[in-house]
Amino acid sequence: MRSRFAPPALLVAALLWVYGSTLAPGLTWSHGGADGGDLIAATATGGVPHPTGYPLYLLLAGMFQRLPIGPLAFRTNLLSACAMIGAALLVFFLVEQYFLRASRLVAASSGLAAAFSFALAPLVWSQAVITEVYALHALFVAALLFLCSGVAPNLLENKLDYVTGLACGLAIGNHLTSIFLLPLALFWKQDWATLWRRIAFIALGLSSYLILPLRAAGHAPVNWGNASTWNGFLWLVSGRLYQDDVLALTMPGFLERIQTFASLLLKQFGAAGLILALLGAVIFFARSRFHVNLIWSAAVFSIFSLLYAARDWQVYLIPTFLCFAVWIGIALGNLMQRWPRRQLWLAGLFGVWLIFSAAHTWPHVDLSRDLQAEQFGASILAQTPQEAMLFVTGDEAVFTLWYFHFALGERPDAAVVAADLLHFDWYQQTLRAAYPALVVPGPLPFVESVRQANPSRPACYVVFPQEAPIECLEASR
Repeated sequence: MRSRFAPPALLVAALLWVYGSTLAPGLTWSHGGADGGDLIAATATGGVPHPTGYPLYLLLAGMFQRLPIGPLAFRTNLLSACAMIGAALLVFFLVEQYFLRASRLVAASSGLAAAFSFALAPLVWSQAVITEVYALHALFVAALLFLCSGVAPNLLENKLDYVTGLACGLAIGNHLTSIFLLPLALFWKQDWATLWRRIAFIALGLSSYLILPLRAAGHAPVNWGNASTWNGFLWLVSGRLYQDDVLALTMPGFLERIQTFASLLLKQFGAAGLILALLGAVIFFARSRFHVNLIWSAAVFSIFSLLYAARDWQVYLIPTFLCFAVWIGIALGNLMQRWPRRQLWLAGLFGVWLIFSAAHTWPHVDLSRDLQAEQFGASILAQTPQEAMLFVTGDEAVFTLWYFHFALGERPDAAVVAADLLHFDWYQQTLRAAYPALVVPGPLPFVESVRQANPSRPACYVVFPQEAPIECLEASR
């Protein structure tokens, strides 16, 4: 029994060390983590972050923020590390259960190969060491593949419908693209009783979205969309702010993105890993729920990512990379079964390759000394005059100052105004609630009209990125 638990224990211990050693010590902009300040501040203040609101993430991040260790941002970063370790662990069990009838060596080696291939892929690793929603997204993708692919252990059989439905609803409560996984949860079952049980528990999981209007009603200083109203709730959870980016690529842009996608795959797994993944997906393909679910998941997330005209489109490929990692494990396990006398040699060779790949990736993802965002926020607030209005442009600057000002409570005398959000009615309401003494003229205020309406307060302009990111003007009177 101990030998059965040794491989997953090794996986968890190794990833705790790897992710823990490279985790960002505080707020960071690296690895596309500009939204971190928004997520941390919204969680800490009882507010609502940018669309689609991420209700489940808010609940879990709130738990991690209560841990008695390190700064607030570090504690929130820990959620990503733990979620990605959980995803890797489920990848291990997914592949191990696939080889349940094989030898322990084959099952454990193939499971570890898949789990480490996924967890140590550069893009995956990068999201495990910052505050973002994609590690938790990966955890739920792995969970649904495990629950829906016919490999879940017998102890779940009586409750599989309830667990699967709840996991699917919660997954959508973390990230809206999890809706692509609904076919896994619903379309394999034929009887109506099973289908309705799963639908009922999907609805239960989706009830996490009900916390958004409750939090919005508290008028927190980070309150995207003001979801306490029906229109605001729909605007938020539908991601209307980003809908113009969906299917918005031109043909030249699409062709260029395909090339980038191919190079990204090569970067994640190397030539050897890609060859194994293709073997697992094509040569060792079997007509089963397991393989069809993998192909569906990889295809649908790849297509969405390729057609999504957003600067962070690459992170939407993490579920695709998860499927490729599973195929790597399947290929290795099948090769070990075909060449039983070389099982140890194959497993050892792949292990050495993983170690060298991780050593090459380490310096590119290591954020253990990354203090740029922290220094930026501290420097801006140190230069800000008393009672000043800070008109801020750029997500990095806005969300960093929200973190320092709202989450950490620094410089309560100042007013942080996100210049790019002033045209939204909900943001004007948020400003008035956060700063009762600040005059916010309507209905369409802009930076200079707010400045003119508050002549007794100094005005500072913060633009990211600039060499001198802050410029201040004295009060008019």
